[in-house]
Parts: sequence; structure tokens; C-alpha cells
Amino acid sequence: MVALLVLFGIFGAVGAFMVVLLMRRNGAPTETAEGLLVEQQARLQAQQDRVSFAATAVHNSTPTASDTYSRRGGRS
Repeated sequence: MVALLVLFGIFGAVGAFMVVLLMRRNGAPTETAEGLLVEQQARLQAQQDRVSFAATAVHNSTPTASDTYSRRGGRS
């Protein structure tokens, strides 16, 4: 019984720590031109990945590691 209470206490402490950590983060957008370009490129890459790596877009089956590797430009 004590072990169960300790386990839940640890989970609660980790949860509280994560809440405090996330609340302390500043959610302000990037103000520099370089940062904006990096964010824009990451957003566009994520959008392309969501479309091109969807199982229905590949060949109506689950994607494999080789599909991801070849689409990312890893092969020449």
C-alpha cells in the first residue's frame, strides 16, 4: 500500500513539474527574420510530410521506413 502511494506521489510530482515547466515557457513568436524563416520552413516541411507520408497517399497501406528514407532525399 505504501509503495502504491509512493508511486502515485512520484506521478503527481512529475505532473506538477511538467505543468510548472510548461507554464513558465514563453509562447511568444520569433521576432527575428532568421527565426521566422526557420519556423516557416519547418511548418511547410511538416505540412508536406503530413500529406506525402499518409498511408493512403503511399499505396493504401501502412508506410515503411524505406518510404520515409527515400522521400526525405536520403538516397541519391
